[in-house]
Amino acid sequence: MTRTPAPNSPSSSSLSSSSPPSPLPVPSRSLRQELGVPLRGRTRVLVRLFLWSLVEALPAFLTGQLVARAVDSGFAAGRPWAGLGWLGLMGAGIFAGSWGTRQVYPLLAQIVEPYRDDLVGRVVEGALRRAVAGHGPAGTSGVSRLTQQVEMVRESYAGLVMGVRRFVFTIAAALIGLLLLSPLVLALVLPPLLAGVLLFALLIGRMAERQRDLILADEQVAEAVGTLVAGVRDVVACGAEEQARETLGRRVEAQALAARRLATLMPVRTLALALGGWLPVLLLLGTAPWLTRNGVSSGAVMGAVTYVLQSLQPALRTLVQGLGGSGLRLVVALRRILETAVDGPATQRPGPGTRQSGPATPQSGPGTRQAGKPAPAPAPETDRPHAAPPDSHRLSLRSVSFGYGARTQPLIRTQPLIRGLDLVVDEGDHVAVVGPSGIGKSTLAGLMTGMLAPDSGEIRLAGAPTAGRSGQELARSRVLIPQEAYVFAGTVHDNLAYLRPGASAAELDDAVAALGLEPLIGRLGGYPARISAAGLSAGERQQIALARAYLSPAPLVVLDEATCHLDPAAEAQAEEAFARRPGSLVVVAHRISSALRARSVLLMDGTDVLHGSHDELLRRSALYRDLVGHWQEPPPDPGDPEETPSAPGEPGSARRPVRASPPRSRS
Repeated sequence: MTRTPAPNSPSSSSLSSSSPPSPLPVPSRSLRQELGVPLRGRTRVLVRLFLWSLVEALPAFLTGQLVARAVDSGFAAGRPWAGLGWLGLMGAGIFAGSWGTRQVYPLLAQIVEPYRDDLVGRVVEGALRRAVAGHGPAGTSGVSRLTQQVEMVRESYAGLVMGVRRFVFTIAAALIGLLLLSPLVLALVLPPLLAGVLLFALLIGRMAERQRDLILADEQVAEAVGTLVAGVRDVVACGAEEQARETLGRRVEAQALAARRLATLMPVRTLALALGGWLPVLLLLGTAPWLTRNGVSSGAVMGAVTYVLQSLQPALRTLVQGLGGSGLRLVVALRRILETAVDGPATQRPGPGTRQSGPATPQSGPGTRQAGKPAPAPAPETDRPHAAPPDSHRLSLRSVSFGYGARTQPLIRTQPLIRGLDLVVDEGDHVAVVGPSGIGKSTLAGLMTGMLAPDSGEIRLAGAPTAGRSGQELARSRVLIPQEAYVFAGTVHDNLAYLRPGASAAELDDAVAALGLEPLIGRLGGYPARISAAGLSAGERQQIALARAYLSPAPLVVLDEATCHLDPAAEAQAEEAFARRPGSLVVVAHRISSALRARSVLLMDGTDVLHGSHDELLRRSALYRDLVGHWQEPPPDPGDPEETPSAPGEPGSARRPVRASPPRSRS
């Protein structure tokens, strides 16, 4: 085993494992159908949007007409005040258009925001289902789709609706205005406008493919970074830093290449805009003498130029920039989401509790060996009221191997963290897991409770494999308390009784008394008082989580450094309370004193796993002697004639607080 630490457990007082693998759902909607989803069932909103869009398009229709009349019947006829009057009407049209725009945005929000919420649910559920079904991790690319691509779809869809709507209404208003001015000017403006739109339409597909390549490259970089971070200790332990750097560097270079390839097509937008937006102006100005000779007034020519500059050109720019920018991102991101998300509205998702609860199976009778090693003798019995071990509550690990470095494949090849481990924990056992920091103790706790799936081997809990069992099934058998305990907003009673909703007041009192929490509960205001994690210290959160686990009906409790923020006396009281509780106890030791209180000790040293009593490990392991050597019993109280000193491992030492002198090493 390499000395690679497991990542910190999620910050919850108990965690439920995932549901059994299942085939992934295949989205049935096409991209075109998906683009229409936000519009379905919103007829009233669409009608109002249409009407206000007509109001918004008023300036696009009026500008050319008013300019033509101001020139022909005003300035050209020697009546400047009349010309100014016609131009003054443009202000009223602009005001009306602005009011229409103001009414459009709330209607747009009624379309886009519900769609965004639906996408978030589908992405989350899809990512979790893919992870549970073994189709990849849920964290890196799933988070990228949630935080980046869903927001990209939201913003891009809103921009697309606004851009296309404005283009259609503005172009329609301007073309009608040009037709009313003169069919000749419409004939000059319409062909280059259509040519610009057609050129852009021909290349939009290629641009979409390159935008997709860029998004996939972004995902691959995020995936590579996530896997390397998860296995960073393995990478360092194996001396694979240079290989990791080269691998990640190739992903970053591929991302940069995709960005450059997309950038080479961006000038097409400028070309389309020049063809459809500026060429009509040149044609109108160049043919002005010919137009006037054929009955087109000077005012009509000026009005046509105004239509092109003030209406057609901005509308075309909006379309080109919208579809060429946000539209491309929308199509590509939405397609990518549809490839991985669950089709249709997200199913009902669990509340805060399902993320936390997770009792673990009761286990007893430690028997362990590393692959190829003989099993040590069973630990001596201690005075436990529930020492009879029914097989129905046994936890067994058979030839279990696990390594975080395996998750970096094929990026980095590393050795497994746990290799060929055999372990049996029977009902009534009290096992302490010790070893140097980063050796894999939290990883073993995660494997025991079904929070982690082994790379090979089998883990059986309460007579059945943990693989394929739902979190609710596992929750009835085991509870895991990680180092960072979870306290949710609610009452003290809600937090304590979460894993046993029907707990009576007497049961709550017994748990609080057993763990010595009376002062804390009193300070908080009793069971009905509302609390939040922000108002509690780290140690107080751990005490709440300990009481919650104590009340759980689960036969097995796994404490993964769950008392690290408590003082030694409070830690000893908590562990002794759990030791008296019916069921089994596995303690990932924060202090070596936890090993002195346990029936047996599991020592992880990076190359082997030893299991036995405290005295046996003192004889067999130099590492254990080194760990214990940094701790000693407190000196006896001279005023207490019954107090006698005893060395670690001797009778009487397992139930008394142990003091560091100094705590140079913690397991």
